[in-house]
Order: sequence, then structure tokens, then C-alpha cells
Amino acid sequence: MGVGAGMMLSWLLGRVLAGMLYEVTGADPVVFLVAPAVLTVVSLLACYIPARKAARVDPMVALRYE
Repeated sequence: MGVGAGMMLSWLLGRVLAGMLYEVTGADPVVFLVAPAVLTVVSLLACYIPARKAARVDPMVALRYE
């Protein structure tokens, strides 16, 4: 839902700022496809790396530490 709202707001803002953009229209499809894809990959990596590290910990060791 947040991605949809962000896409809609960015499209509206792009139309407002279309005069200031160089070689890009206010609704450039490449930008609207690449930006969410990059953000998705970064957020998945940000979740995966700590989860992989936590999965390596022995549960008994973690429970004893607490």
C-alpha cells in the first residue's frame, strides 16, 4: 500500500516538476520500475543478512545467555 501511495505521489510531483527535469519526462517508466526494484533488493538484503546470522546461533546458547 505504501509503494502504491509513493508511486502516485511521485507521479504527481513529476508532473509538477516536469519543466525542471532534463531528458526525463515526469512519468518516465524506467524510473518508476528501477527505483522500486532497487529499494526492494536493498530492503531484502537488510533483512536477510541479520536473519542468516541469527539462524547460525545455537538456540540453547542464546537461551542461556538471556
